[in-house]
Amino acid sequence: MSDILSKLSAAIIEGDFGSTPEMAETALEEGLDAGEILNQGLMPGMDHVGVEFKAGNMFVPEVLRSARSMQAAMDIIRPLLAETGIDQTGKVIIGTVKGDLHDIGKNLVGMMCEGAGFEIIDLGKDVEPDAFVEAVKEHSPNILGMSALLTTTMRAMEQTIKALEEAGIRDSVKVMIGGAPVTKSFAEKIGADGYAANAASASDMAKEFAA
Repeated sequence: MSDILSKLSAAIIEGDFGSTPEMAETALEEGLDAGEILNQGLMPGMDHVGVEFKAGNMFVPEVLRSARSMQAAMDIIRPLLAETGIDQTGKVIIGTVKGDLHDIGKNLVGMMCEGAGFEIIDLGKDVEPDAFVEAVKEHSPNILGMSALLTTTMRAMEQTIKALEEAGIRDSVKVMIGGAPVTKSFAEKIGADGYAANAASASDMAKEFAA
């Protein structure tokens, strides 16, 4: 790995979002392409963050800083990735379900998945089942991720899966769910394909589904 890519990975792990755009620019000036910067600089950094987060050695504020650092570098290389036609890992639609206005966990999942090489379509919060369905029809994602932080809004996940079934597109996408009150047994009960306890686990699951 080149020296600048090693430094970029380290800056992401440290959450040094002030320096990562300049490092990405430097890597481009040194002749590295956007795919190399993503695959050999950004993704190894976020992979390390995910491992440390799951192990309890990093916490949400630190992971958010790392994700922000990755995002800052992605802002530099994203247009070039599109131009060069680099194959991304897959496509993920995410959103917080109808009636729920919490989005920190959902945002973190999006950042971790983008750090793993996915294209992210973030529908935001308070997303109606029909809006999820229309987004799946429009974007043909590999994965649909739904978040809920309230027990009262969890049922919207089941409603969304039923809406996907009624639209005849349930089998076209893997559905994973998460959030504080959500459990693996609830995911199984409503017919989701998977449950992730945190953003790092969600990223790992997304990679398994896209493989």
